[in-house]
Amino acid sequence: MRACAKCQKGSAMGGRHSFLRSHYNPTTRVRKYPNLQWGRLAADSARVKICVRCLKGLTREKKA
Repeated sequence: MRACAKCQKGSAMGGRHSFLRSHYNPTTRVRKYPNLQWGRLAADSARVKICVRCLKGLTREKKA
């Protein structure tokens, strides 16, 4: 399963809808995945898949 190694953020179900002749027309449900990238949680740790939000947080911690 695709999930962030730091915050455990995983996939979520979302819905699409279209308007057909002024009527609400729900269509198929769509699974949305988090934006996972390779990164390191610590300087000497192995590479893991983490979401971009956590990755940005790691870079902010390094700068401060």
